[in-house]
Amino acid sequence: MQISTAESPADAHKVKRRLWIGVGAAIVVAALAAAVVAKAFFGGDSKGKKAPVALEFLPAEVARPIATRLPLTLEFSGPLVAPRTAIVRAKAAGTLLSLGVVEGNRVKAGQVIGEIDLADLQSRAADRAALVESAQAALVEAERQNTANIGLAAQNFISPTALQTSQARVDAARAALKSAQAQLVSTRVGIREATLAVPIPGIVGKRHVVPGEKVSAEQPIVTVVDLSSLELAGSVGTHEVSLLEPGQVAAVRVEGQGADVAGRIDRIAPAAEAGTRAIGVVVVVDNKGERFRAGQYARARVELADPTERMTVPAGAIGQASGQDFVWAIDKGALVRRIVVTGRRDAASGRVEIVTGLGADAQILAMRFDNLKEGAPARVVAQRSIGSGAGPASSAPAGSSPSASASAAPVTRS
Repeated sequence: MQISTAESPADAHKVKRRLWIGVGAAIVVAALAAAVVAKAFFGGDSKGKKAPVALEFLPAEVARPIATRLPLTLEFSGPLVAPRTAIVRAKAAGTLLSLGVVEGNRVKAGQVIGEIDLADLQSRAADRAALVESAQAALVEAERQNTANIGLAAQNFISPTALQTSQARVDAARAALKSAQAQLVSTRVGIREATLAVPIPGIVGKRHVVPGEKVSAEQPIVTVVDLSSLELAGSVGTHEVSLLEPGQVAAVRVEGQGADVAGRIDRIAPAAEAGTRAIGVVVVVDNKGERFRAGQYARARVELADPTERMTVPAGAIGQASGQDFVWAIDKGALVRRIVVTGRRDAASGRVEIVTGLGADAQILAMRFDNLKEGAPARVVAQRSIGSGAGPASSAPAGSSPSASASAAPVTRS
C-alpha cells in the first residue's frame, strides 16, 4: 500500500499562520522588556525625578547689610617743594676770588661763603669820600662869608640882596655836602652787601659759578635750601574743594617710605587753574631730621568724618555686569541677583554703601562666587556636607578641598 507525504494546502496555511503569531509575540515581549529596562535605567517617570541639588554656604560666606558711618577720603598728590629757598647773588660786578662751599655743604645764616674783587667799588668809595671832604670845606667857606656879610649888612655896607645871595650860597653848599655824604653811604652799603653772606640756614643745593669767573651784578652764586619744612603742592577737583579747609590734618606718604607722616593743609588756591577744573592745595610737612628732599613725589590723604549712618555691605559682595552693580541674595531658599546702586566706598573697612536695591534684612553672599545661576536653591549651613555624588551640592570657594563640593557643577569663589 503506498502513503503520500505531500501536505494539503490547508495544512500549509495553518503552519504559516502559527509562524507569524510566534514572531509577533516575540516582538511584543522584546518591546516590554525594553520598556522595563528603560524605566529602570532612567529612574522612572517624571514624578520620581530627584530635586535640584542645593548649594551650601557657610555663615562666614554670607552677610546682612549693616548701618555704619563711612568716612570720606580725599587724596591728591604732587612734588615736595622747599618754601625757604634763597639764592645768594652778586651785588657788584667783579671777579669771584673765592667760594668756600659746594653742593651738599651745610651753612648758617650770615656765614660768608666767598669773596668778590671789589677794587672798582672801593675806588669809587674813596672818590666819594673825597667829594664829601670838598663839600665840607665849601660849606665852611660859605658860612664864613655869610657871617661877614651879615655884619656888613648891619652897617649898611652891602645891600639886602647881596646878603640873600650869600645865604643862598650857604644853603647850596650844605645841600652839596648832604649829596656827597649820601653817595658815600650808598657806595659803602654796596661794598657791605657785596660780601657773599648766606641769608638763611640750610644746605647748598647748587653752585652756579666757580672761583676766577667774572660775575655781574645780580648774578646767582649759590642756591641754599632749608629742608626743615616742606610743602606738598597738589590739586583737587572743584567738586571736592569745598570739603577742605586750612588747618585740616592730612596723612602724607612720601615715595620710598613705608609709613605716613603728619601734615596740615596750609592754604587753598582761590581759583581753579586755567584750562582745568583743579584747584591747588598746599600741605605743610614737618621735616625734622631732614628725612625727605625737595622734589620727591608724595601723596596726601584727608579723611572726613561721616555725619550720617549708611546701609553698607562688604566690598566683596558687589559684582558688576553690563555696567550695573549687583549682589547675590538668598531669598526663600533660592539665589536671587539684585541690581543695586552704590555710594561711598571705604577701603579701610572694606565696605560699600548701598543707596537703593537692597533691604536692610536681606541675606547676601559676602564674597564673589563663579557659576551661580538665578533661582538655584541655596541654604546656609554650619558645615558643608561631604559625601558621594548623591549628596547635596555645596559652594566651593577658590582653593578649597575637592571633597568640599559634590558632583554637581562646582561653584567657585572668584
